[in-house]
Amino acid sequence: MSLQDQSNSNSVPEKIHALLLRLTPTERQRLLLVTIVSGGLCGLAAVSFHICIDKAEALLINRALAAPHLSWIYWTILTPALGSLFAGLALHYWVPGAVGSGVPQVKLAYALHSGYVSWRDAAGKFILGILQIGSGASLGREGPTVQICAGVSSLLARVTSLSRQNQRRMASIGVAAGIAAAFNAPIAAVTFTLEEIIGDLDQTMLSGVIVAAAIAAVVERGILGQHPVFQMQRAYSMGPASSLVSYAMLGVLSAIVSVIFTDSLLGLRGWFKRFTAVPKWVHPAMGGALTGALAVVGILWLKQDGITGGGYRTLSLALTGSLPAKVLIGLCLLKVAATVCSYSSGGVGGIFAPVLFMGGMLGGAVGYVDVAVLHHSADSIGAFALVGMGAVFAGSIRAPMTSVLIIFEMTGGYGLVLPLMVANMSAFALARHWRRVPVYEALLAQDGIHLPHGKPTAPEKSELELRGEVPP
Repeated sequence: MSLQDQSNSNSVPEKIHALLLRLTPTERQRLLLVTIVSGGLCGLAAVSFHICIDKAEALLINRALAAPHLSWIYWTILTPALGSLFAGLALHYWVPGAVGSGVPQVKLAYALHSGYVSWRDAAGKFILGILQIGSGASLGREGPTVQICAGVSSLLARVTSLSRQNQRRMASIGVAAGIAAAFNAPIAAVTFTLEEIIGDLDQTMLSGVIVAAAIAAVVERGILGQHPVFQMQRAYSMGPASSLVSYAMLGVLSAIVSVIFTDSLLGLRGWFKRFTAVPKWVHPAMGGALTGALAVVGILWLKQDGITGGGYRTLSLALTGSLPAKVLIGLCLLKVAATVCSYSSGGVGGIFAPVLFMGGMLGGAVGYVDVAVLHHSADSIGAFALVGMGAVFAGSIRAPMTSVLIIFEMTGGYGLVLPLMVANMSAFALARHWRRVPVYEALLAQDGIHLPHGKPTAPEKSELELRGEVPP
């Protein structure tokens, strides 16, 4: 290419960049504009990811489950195995940084890489998340949405020449926008970003995080509708004061489930790291086949699906108190096992939705105990399922404020403030006592990465290095 051709090919981006600098001559003005644009684009990305996964599930795993005669058994095992196999190949040869949830990667980027999130990894997460979750892996879309949206914000920060400090800020803004759109929960998105990514109440970050979360939520509601994730048929309340004993017991059991889940996740993940009998790219297929087999067990044993994907449809049944105690307990155990298999084998997907599912099933089961022992109304079983969602989330993710607010916004269950606080804080405190390191930091530590505590400092990297690929 001649110098003249190269000059012409670069003229459009240069003109756009020059126009941006004229419209926003100061860094503060440019940051505000990029924050607004980022909120909108992240909302669109999150909604697109959501819709594509729904379409993929309808095309792949749902068709497998509905196959005639006994062929559904084979297809239910084969579909997630094949989807995970293709994802494993792509991860091995194309985008290794797209593996996993997405939250640990963004925590690492924020703490050590000035908020740099590779656009290539974000694009890979989008495509492979659709493939693997849509084919039946027991994983959620919310974690990948975090990395996708952080990648969008990080790219915008770089192309608009924001400072190193503001590039880091944009990563957290992308996280807030992604969570807000994924859960339709802008308030919880703000607290999650502060608790899990930033690590403290940094007022310099707060305004941008709020603006982006609000804009992303507006975009999500404009496309998908003005309703929470779970549309409750009735408004739950706490009931008799004696029910707090049962909610406290739910908190203790939630802590136990959270620790078992985390330890199992790390244990099997460590085993897969040591397992060399087959190529690494085959590992996700092994996890997919096991997940499919567990889904078959659930349907044959419990006559209920929900093991594949996030399981929100089945979780909605638990929130109405429609599932028997045996089904609730069985689904909780199977979901723990399936999520451990899907994630630890090298899957592309998050643990938010599975954790909420486990909590809903556990909570509903405790609700049956409350009815049998304390003779409270059976109408409260759904309330226990709702509180259980937050309690296992608090014990696993270790974001106590978010664990309360996200349940409010996802369900509208504002009448359960006190039970949520009792169960969630009990689960959080006990899980932290039994296992000091939260799940995301434990996953990074297993890879030999230890995040610094306190506010991160920018590493000494050139602008050229920042624009290149930062190793995951």
